[in-house]
Amino acid sequence: MWTHTGVSMPAETLTAARLHHLRAPPDGVLELWDDRARGLCLRVFPSGRATWTFRYRPKSGGGRRRIGLGDFPSIGLAEARRRADRHRGAVSDGADPQAERRAQREAETLSALIERYLAEEIEPKKKPATLALYSHYLRKLVAPRLGSRKAHAVTLGDVAKLHRKLGARTKVSANRTVIALSGVYTFAAKHRLVPEGCNPARGIEKFKEQGRERYLSTEELGRLGQSLRLAETEGLPWPREESRAIRKHDRKPENRRTVFSPHVAAAFRLLLFTGCRLREILRLRWTEIDFERGLLLLPDSKTGRKPVVLNAPALQILAELPRIGDFVILGDDPKKPRHDLKKPWDLLRHHAGLGDARVHDLRHTHASIGAGAGLGLPIIGKLLGHRHADTTARYAHLDADPLRFASNRIATAIETALGETKQSSIIAAFGGRR
Repeated sequence: MWTHTGVSMPAETLTAARLHHLRAPPDGVLELWDDRARGLCLRVFPSGRATWTFRYRPKSGGGRRRIGLGDFPSIGLAEARRRADRHRGAVSDGADPQAERRAQREAETLSALIERYLAEEIEPKKKPATLALYSHYLRKLVAPRLGSRKAHAVTLGDVAKLHRKLGARTKVSANRTVIALSGVYTFAAKHRLVPEGCNPARGIEKFKEQGRERYLSTEELGRLGQSLRLAETEGLPWPREESRAIRKHDRKPENRRTVFSPHVAAAFRLLLFTGCRLREILRLRWTEIDFERGLLLLPDSKTGRKPVVLNAPALQILAELPRIGDFVILGDDPKKPRHDLKKPWDLLRHHAGLGDARVHDLRHTHASIGAGAGLGLPIIGKLLGHRHADTTARYAHLDADPLRFASNRIATAIETALGETKQSSIIAAFGGRR
């Protein structure tokens, strides 16, 4: 019996005692079939290794197939029968255990899925800035921690742990990372790259985010205007570094100043007077300005193609600005837009004492002044290019009610009669250089 390449014994009722006295064949493979669990077989090799298998024929057709259930004696007879019964039931329902296991082995890792999602879903449909943001969340924050795992094997607990770890540093970034990861799995399910309903990023409770709405007051606008005029004439002094020792070759204090170019100064003024986003101003081309009708015709803003109404101060700033290259705000390369305004803004807000104010807060300030003047949120939304009314609703609490508007009208009339009318401090501060 032991001389054949493979010996398959008749089915019998396997027992623990029978298996305990089992001997390895000198050559070939010995197969012991269990008549209590149909399809269950113990295969014994000359090396002494013994492994449980389950053989079946899938309903979808094709020949018989075999799937491993584990090694003996690590997997005992009782457990092997339970596993065989479970697979037999699945096959009866139309499943193919071997094909499913092979598909899991060949399944993409989360890193591979992320790369496919960015290449096929984000890059063709989103703007470069959005692609860069998604790339940061997924490649820098998710992939190093979970990227080597099979995408279908990542669990809700894995994502929750990542979310908590990221949230210890920044809650907003942690929430956005989970949202981006959920998009990866939605894409994967759509293309049948993961099982239906597999999305471990769904159901993660997000951190509560504190809304940040910063508006510059009239006093702050006045200080900003003074600092801006000083920056483009004498220059702004560098902030003193208290902890840094004075070095021999350091510049003298009177030479430690930064003078803003006309284009940098104009960029800050245009952000205030138009309420545009930073990238809309930095990427603005001269060909997109209609001086005759007083419009900026932006071909590709965050919300798509849109016109921006230019008021008189904004038109004056643009008319006086030197035209060098294709872009209104000159950068290091006349053929490319300026990258950002971070360094000049940090210097400007430090000198003006604006604390944590951001460049984007100039847009909020533009909107808040309009809302406070009673212009109405629909008008404010159109000026800012908001696609949805909900976006403009953040300024609702600043909207002057009819009684306040009426009171101001009366007060203005009385002030005029008394001869005490004052020029708008905002226009005076930013309308031009002195």
